Amino acid sequence: MSDQAPASYSARPDWEDVTPIAQAEEGKVLAPIFYSQEYKEAMDYFRAILQKEEYSERVLSLTEHIIRMNPAHYSVWQYRYRTLLKINAPLDKELELMNSMMAQNLKTYQIWHHRRLLQTHLREPYAELAFITKSLRPVLAQPEDDEDDEDDGEQLPETGVCDNTKPLPTPKTQPPAQPQKPATPAKPSVDTKNYHTWAYRQWLLAEFNSPELWAGELDFVDEMLSGIREGEEDRQAVARREIDYAKDKISYVPNNASAWNYLRGVLRTTQTPFKELETFVVPYTLSRPSASESEEAIDLENPRPSATAELPCALAIELLADINLEKAAHGDESAADCLKKADELFASLATEHDTIRRKYWEYRRNNAKKQQEAQPVLPASE
Repeated sequence: MSDQAPASYSARPDWEDVTPIAQAEEGKVLAPIFYSQEYKEAMDYFRAILQKEEYSERVLSLTEHIIRMNPAHYSVWQYRYRTLLKINAPLDKELELMNSMMAQNLKTYQIWHHRRLLQTHLREPYAELAFITKSLRPVLAQPEDDEDDEDDGEQLPETGVCDNTKPLPTPKTQPPAQPQKPATPAKPSVDTKNYHTWAYRQWLLAEFNSPELWAGELDFVDEMLSGIREGEEDRQAVARREIDYAKDKISYVPNNASAWNYLRGVLRTTQTPFKELETFVVPYTLSRPSASESEEAIDLENPRPSATAELPCALAIELLADINLEKAAHGDESAADCLKKADELFASLATEHDTIRRKYWEYRRNNAKKQQEAQPVLPASE
């Protein structure tokens, strides 16, 4: 279909025999939907076609027009499918059209359901499974000696999906690439977590239930669970990037529990000691950084709280307490001093900064005291 909007149906000779039917709206609508004039007119003609039960090539053109404006219109999809069967249209051509539309509609259930209906007639599971694999698989890191290998037909286009023979061109409407802040990687061109894609893949395997189709499926799933994307081979660099990203977001909204939880998760997963973040955490535990601290040179690795931040931050106080418990457990400093500091921090949370969870903080204090009591008593020096 052309990128330009089609001429109005009322001005086209091939539609002059159809009287459009407007959407029926009784009384004053409380929350009207402001459809575009193009969409409203197309739907008016669709209602007329539906009423007269017409199945023709122009119906396929009309339904494609509507679907491109509203890919989730189930009734239009269903009528299009019935039209394809009634006029004995080539379903392989319809599948090619679906391939071209998938890139922008991977999360639209209706397009996956339509694809399933087509496959119940086409019965081409092998090419279809290859298509699904390409729309799920991220660009994984490849050995350097594979760079000069000839294209084996598995290369993903920029849109993230491809048909059974060649990559699709990038849509003309796609905006030019913009420079991005290097804090996080660019979003992958495929959607490895798309529920509809995985559900369709499961249906495809179960529907055709061929040993050849099932072969290698567990290996593919293992690859999807453990694959490392290109450019992320240095896992320590990835960890540093994610830690810096979480720090940056915390500096804007210090009381966002999600950012602190994510930061803790990255530290645990990468086995990074909590104490490495002490310099970053301390300013968030104060009512307001001192004047001397505010005048210091900007530390890009440890961004300070924003001017509008609500301080002190209970989440930071908790992490600082855990840092002191960690130092006491590893003997980095005087265990007694670290445990005393942790106890004071938990007490401040219970009595002042997070009183709604007072019982929990008292529980943490008791555990810290037990840890302190378990410390060996050093003999007095002579």
